Formats: sequence, structure tokens, C-alpha cells
Amino acid sequence: MTTTTHSKEDHTMTATARKIDTEATAISATRTGTVVMIAQRPTRRIDLQKATAAICRNVLPPLVVLIALLGIWQIACSNPGATLPPPSQVWIDSYDLIAAPFFDYGPQDIGLAWRVLVSLERVAIGFGLAAVVGVFLGAVVGQSVWAMRGLDPIFQILRTVPPLAWLPLSLAAFQNSNPSAIFVIFITSIWPIIINTAVGVRNIPDDYRNIARVLRLNPLEFFIRIMVPAAAPYIFTGLRIGIGLSWLAIVAAEMLTGGVGIGFFIWDAWNSSRLSDIIVALAYIGVTGFVLDKLVALLGSVITRGTAKN
Repeated sequence: MTTTTHSKEDHTMTATARKIDTEATAISATRTGTVVMIAQRPTRRIDLQKATAAICRNVLPPLVVLIALLGIWQIACSNPGATLPPPSQVWIDSYDLIAAPFFDYGPQDIGLAWRVLVSLERVAIGFGLAAVVGVFLGAVVGQSVWAMRGLDPIFQILRTVPPLAWLPLSLAAFQNSNPSAIFVIFITSIWPIIINTAVGVRNIPDDYRNIARVLRLNPLEFFIRIMVPAAAPYIFTGLRIGIGLSWLAIVAAEMLTGGVGIGFFIWDAWNSSRLSDIIVALAYIGVTGFVLDKLVALLGSVITRGTAKN
């Protein structure tokens, strides 16, 4: 027993001495100006085979389908009597819009990327307001039985109204196209946020509510620390639906309100019989909507990671 104790003490003293020698060497090297090589941590090696397999699994199938669809489109629209241009003709007619999305030759002569950014600015304002108000109202409806009975039927009726049906009223109320378009985005995207948040709040486990009573949390603390984290998966489901509806609403509203957004560009191209430009604009709209959906999904997966594990 004594021998074992002495051996442990000797090992500890040896390790301590090595640490002191290392620190002394570092101090001495700093004073003398010499360079001391420090061992680096082993870096993780990227498995190229797995990375290539993941890329092929996620990118190759949609790429093959896209090429097949383009081929079918090219064959179907290459006849002299075709009413739509084939992909090759779209490339020739709208090359400037495809190759230079950020050109700026005047107030109404700008690239499609700038037009998309103008539309995204309106979407950010309208959807941001809808997210804040929708989560709050959804929490109230989900938490209170009387609020659910009183407000839920009204929400179910209003959410079925088409987005463009709100546009005349918003134009009459705001007397301006920009806030009218933002209001249409707000009123279109708020309903799925309210409904999904209410469902998430109603499904909060009773254990969480009991913990809040034990900790004597006030309503604001309960909302921030218990309600929002527990209902986060439902909230982000509503946000994903809402962002898609927002992008749909702004394109439709801009066709009627005018301006420099992507929706007005499509309407102006139709009036000028520029079908190739319309097809390119539709591609921009689709890609932008896809990116918005993936961004909200990524944010939701990061925030709800702890909730999903629990």
C-alpha cells in the first residue's frame, strides 16, 4: 500500500515537473526570440467517399429530372406551331437577364436580382410582422380555452380569403401601393403561424406547466422560458408555411400595384409579349422561394435541436 502511494506521488511530481519545464522553456523562448513548435491538435479528416455519396444522393436525382424536363420541353416546343419558346430560344432571347442579373441602367431598367431584392424587402417587413403577431396570438389562443372558442372560428374564416381579395381594401385604406403590398403579405402569412403556434401551446406537457408553478414563473417568464421552447417545432412549421405564402402573395400583389418588383416585371413582360423573360423570371421566383424555405427550415432545426432531443 505504501509502495503504491509513493509511486502515485512520484508520477504526479514527474508530471508537474514536466509542466513547469515546458512553461519555463516557453518563457525562455519568448525572451530570447526563438520559435518553439507546439504540437497541433489532430484535425478531422473529411471522408471524400461519404461526401461524394451525399452529393450524388442529394444533387444527382433532381439534376437528372431537370435535364429530362428540359429535353421534353425542347422537343415539344420546337415545332413551328408551338405557342411557347423552347429552352434554346429562351437562352437566346433573355441572355442578358440570365448572364447579368445585377445590371442597372435606370429606375425601371434593372436586373432581375435587384427586382427580387425589392420584393424580398417587402416580404421581410410583412412576414416579420406576421411572425411576431402570429406567435403572440397563437400563444393566447393555445393557452386560453375561451380565447380559442372565440377567435378560432374567426381565424378559420379569414384564412380562406384569397390574398388578392385583400388588395382593394388595403389600397383604399393606405392610399399607397407599398404598404398595401406589405399588408397583403402580413394578412396572408399570419394564419398558419397562429394556428400552428396554438396547436404547439396546447400540446405542451403538463410536467412543464407544473415546473412553472413550482418555480412561480410570471406569465412573461412562462412564455419565454417554457412556452416558446416547447412549442418551437410547431411554430417553425407555421413559419415555413407562412414564408411560402408571403412569397406567393408579394408576386401576385406586385402584378397589380406596379413598381420595380419581380411581380410587376412579369406583368410588364406579358404586356410586351416577352415570353422568354417571363420564363426566366419564374425561374428566379422558384429558386428564391426554395432558398427562403430552406433558410427557415435550417433556422428551425438549429433552434429546436435541444427540444427534439428532449
